Amino acid sequence: MASLQGYVDHRVLLILQDGRAIVGVMAGFDQKSNVVLSDSKERVYSMDEGVEEIPLGLYLVKGDQIVLIGELDDAVDQSVDLSTVRAEPLPPIRY
Repeated sequence: MASLQGYVDHRVLLILQDGRAIVGVMAGFDQKSNVVLSDSKERVYSMDEGVEEIPLGLYLVKGDQIVLIGELDDAVDQSVDLSTVRAEPLPPIRY
């Protein structure tokens, strides 16, 4: 769990088992890797339109649903025009 401590108060991207991508500021976590994000948004990818961002606000993600956690570089992330990004949605992860 100590490895998640470095992400607290940083902007992160979570990829979940159902294929969703959630971006937000990590507010905290617990011993089961449950994560609390503040100012979070879901990014919905499409081949037909640009990336849609759906505001979620304060959001709790169960640790067993998280596939990946990565820190985002704010400057690089803000410089990308998401309306021009076209991508296939991520499929659900199966075990």
